[in-house]
Amino acid sequence: MLFAIELRNGVVANNILIMKKIAVFPGSFDPFTVGHEEIVKRALSLFDGIIIAVGANALKKNYFSLDDRKDMITKTFKGDARVSVDHFEGLTVDYCKRVGASYILRGLRTSSVFLLTKPDHTPVNSTIIRDIIRSGGDASQFVPSAVNLKDYKGQD
Repeated sequence: MLFAIELRNGVVANNILIMKKIAVFPGSFDPFTVGHEEIVKRALSLFDGIIIAVGANALKKNYFSLDDRKDMITKTFKGDARVSVDHFEGLTVDYCKRVGASYILRGLRTSSVFLLTKPDHTPVNSTIIRDIIRSGGDASQFVPSAVNLKDYKGQD
């Protein structure tokens, strides 16, 4: 099963709005699997290009190095100019904005149930909340009202 989330981003060239459909497929890909490959191949009919973005998370222990994971993916799609491989740190949405991608591609297992949050909750995620807390900010508006974050001690 495939799904894409539109981020509503276009490029203007010669006073003509061109909506090139570029998707980012983010993940750790440790390692890149036949399931990942199949998702990308199927999604190529939906998009003009797909950037497979390997997440570089210093807090996560990976089995394969970042370079090895990127190499595996590059070899898998060698010769297909519609697929590129990159890596990123930080928020996926920030990476998408930086590369001009309008879609995020994700795969679901057949046993998954997928529910979207309300649009106004879309930018809220645990990573952002942790960053706000670590920076000494007030993240209370982003957690349920029954949760008082001051009652909990996070770990760095």
